[in-house]
Amino acid sequence: MRRTFATLAALSVSVFVLGTSEYLISGLLPQVGADLKVSVGAAGQAVTVYALGVVVGGPVVAMLNARMPRKGLALGLMLLFAAGSAICALASSYELLLAGRLVSSFSHAAFLALALVMATSVVPPDKTATAISTVASGFTVATLLGVPLGALLGESAGWRAPFAVLTALALAGVALLAAVLPKQPAPAARLRDEVRVVTRRPVLLAIATTVVGFSGVAAVFTYIAPLLTRVSGFSPTAVSGLLLAYGAGSFLGNLIAGRLTDRSLSATVRGVFGGLTGVLFLFPFAAAWRPSAVAAVLVLGLLATATIAPLQGLILRHAGDAPTLAVSANVGAFNLGAAAGSVIGGVIVSAGALRWTGLAGAVLSLAGLALTYLVLPRTPSVARPAGDDVRALT
Repeated sequence: MRRTFATLAALSVSVFVLGTSEYLISGLLPQVGADLKVSVGAAGQAVTVYALGVVVGGPVVAMLNARMPRKGLALGLMLLFAAGSAICALASSYELLLAGRLVSSFSHAAFLALALVMATSVVPPDKTATAISTVASGFTVATLLGVPLGALLGESAGWRAPFAVLTALALAGVALLAAVLPKQPAPAARLRDEVRVVTRRPVLLAIATTVVGFSGVAAVFTYIAPLLTRVSGFSPTAVSGLLLAYGAGSFLGNLIAGRLTDRSLSATVRGVFGGLTGVLFLFPFAAAWRPSAVAAVLVLGLLATATIAPLQGLILRHAGDAPTLAVSANVGAFNLGAAAGSVIGGVIVSAGALRWTGLAGAVLSLAGLALTYLVLPRTPSVARPAGDDVRALT
């Protein structure tokens, strides 16, 4: 039990570092744009570049290292992330910032996939979703603490300072992983087994659901800082506080979703997408009044990461002994959704309609909800274990 806790904690801490880096830039867009002499919309593409790097780099890295011992791979991926963060911290131009983001992104999907696979290997089968949500809580704590604290540091010490801190934290993460991760032999699955799993219809549908559904969140969240300052009238310091509230909602939503998914995968994921559709539709109207804007941010945070446990749980249970590439592809799908959402949001912002990004997000989340009726059984039962949902697909 103690070794299991140490393993989950170390993986969660490392995911925290990666998660902070992914969305840290969202709270620094005005500073980055002013310093590097680019528009807020262009600065937002640093999110897009990172997301695309995860989408492309994650599966490639996973395939190239499919037979490598998992502990050594985890350490190497964290070192790669540290190198990318250092480039961002030293960036003197917009192009160099994008290059650093790209280097960091190559480790993101492969490491998160590896962390989820290792986490589920140390818990009983009926606790798979709970293990996923535990490791993913590192990501939600990143949103809760890492992103807002990074934004505060960026305001006081310059936007490069948070990336310097991330570099140091990544190196500390390497030391922690080296100390607590158990040594494991190279995976027995061959590359062709991994490819066969990721091309199965249920897995492809789950990946498509992730892309479409999560892009709705990204269309709003990428530009949430300028939205809350320009439309709602909050100060930059208050926006940092609201990002903290968003992160609190994400932390709670992820843990709750993990427990609910162990009861019914289909009911959980449909409930989350339905809730996202509603709150994103209301967001443009809620943003006009500060109290309702705060409520909308809290609810969006509660639902934004609650899709992780059910969607990754579906893939892990369906992938059998060859899960790494499929999980990595679905991690990339979250980031492809983030890239698509940030592009869609950027177009809307460039058209002078910053307030209305939520309507596009609602349409995308509704499409994700519709896809769940293809990837999951049509008659879920809350009393039925999540594993029954998966078996119905096979």
